[in-house]
This record gives sequence, structure tokens and C-alpha cells, in this order.
Amino acid sequence: MTQKMEIASGKAIRLVMDRKTSLAVNTLVYCMACLSIPALAGPPYRTDDPEPVEYQHHEFYIATQQIKTVDGRTGTLPHFEFNYGSAPDVMLHIIAPVVFSSPAEGPRQRGLGDVEFGVKYRFMQETDSRPMVGTFPILVTHTGNADKGLGNGDAQMFLPIWLQKKWGEWQSYGGGGYWINHAPDAKNYWFFGWQVQKELSEHLTLGGEIFHNTEQVAGQGSSTGFNLGGSYNFDEHNHLLFSAGKGLTNVDNTNKFSSYVGYQWTW
Repeated sequence: MTQKMEIASGKAIRLVMDRKTSLAVNTLVYCMACLSIPALAGPPYRTDDPEPVEYQHHEFYIATQQIKTVDGRTGTLPHFEFNYGSAPDVMLHIIAPVVFSSPAEGPRQRGLGDVEFGVKYRFMQETDSRPMVGTFPILVTHTGNADKGLGNGDAQMFLPIWLQKKWGEWQSYGGGGYWINHAPDAKNYWFFGWQVQKELSEHLTLGGEIFHNTEQVAGQGSSTGFNLGGSYNFDEHNHLLFSAGKGLTNVDNTNKFSSYVGYQWTW
């Protein structure tokens, strides 16, 4: 009898350990899948533009963004973004996020995320016959706790080229670049996006974007998605930005629903 009890006890322990191991693996895959998704580069979109903040001018954002997959939700609540025109055609950039992770299985976590730094440089001005062109290298540190799903686990760098052209009330911008991700099990990948918007009045602008990521985590697959959104100008200095969208391919694993809402103060 004692031997049978020991065998049964051993099986129970192994079963509990298998479940814990499975949960840990699922949580790791979930965190890698969600947190390796690129930040929204040009609020309220993921696609960015080459236009820096004007020289000696400032932008400050307080915003929240989230993304939902079959494994749970992750996002910022809130994040703070500051941009400064440090020189003609040059902008300094920082994002400090408070992030949350709500896996389908496991506890909800919240805390400091990965802080982001960048420098935007416009090297070609827009004319009647050519677009504006610039670059915006970004370094994402690993200040967030990856074990709790609050960070990537190692540094990331984005090296893009962006273009922009305006025709009356219409404006379009886009481009792409290469993400270098040193996190365990992560892959370097490409991001491409393009956006179109129309200024409906001095207060309201509406637009949309489509974007594509190559595979970011082994076995996850590539993804394509879209966002619809815009901005509302209360006055010269105060602005509301918003967008929402989802994936078009590989939806369950990468983007069942995503959103952004933010307040922008310019001066």
C-alpha cells in the first residue's frame, strides 16, 4: 500500500510540475509575442513620418495603447512621450511606459516597461515634385521585468526610412525599417507601413494605415494589419489622438484588436 501511495504521489507531483512548466512556457511565448510588437511610432499609428518637431518646439503625450491576442492582452496604462526640436531638422525623443500584461492563464502584472529613446532626422525637404524623407533610429532599453511579462528581455533597435507627401487637404506617409532584437528566442524582423489621412476641418483629421511585420518569434509567423484613426484639435496646443484596428493575417497570434488613445500638448 505504501509503495502504491508513493507512486501515486510521484505522479501527482509530476503532473503539477508539468502544468507549471506548461504555464511558464505559454506565458513566455505570450510575452514575447506581444511585447516584441513595435511601439506606435507616429501617434496614433504604428507607421511614422519623417517630419520632426520644429526647432525649439516641444510635444508631450500621455496615452494608452493595447493589443489583444488569443493568449491575452498587453499594453501601456499610461505611457509618457516627449519630443523636442533640438536643431533644425532634428528631433529628440523619449517614451517612458507603465505597462500591463494580462495573460489568459496567469496573474495580471503592471509596472515600468522598456524605455525608448530616438533621434529623428529629416535629410530631404518636401517640394512640389518630391516627398520629404528622413530617418528615425530608435533604441528600446530593457528596463521592464521580462519575467513578469513587462519587458522584452533585452535591447532592441529600429533603423527606418520614412517618406511623406502632401496634396492640399490630403497627406500620406510611410516606409519601413529593420528591427534588431537581442531578446532570447526573438528574431530580427522587418516592419513596413503606409498611412493616408485627410484634413476635414481645422479641428478634425481622419485617416488609416496598413502595416506588415515579418516573423518576430520563431513559429509565430508574419502578420499584416490595419488601423483607422485620427486627431481632434481643441486649439493650437491641445489635441486628442485615437486609433483602433486589428490584424488581417495570423490574427489570433498577433492582433485580434488593438487601440490607441492619447492627449497631446504642443508648445
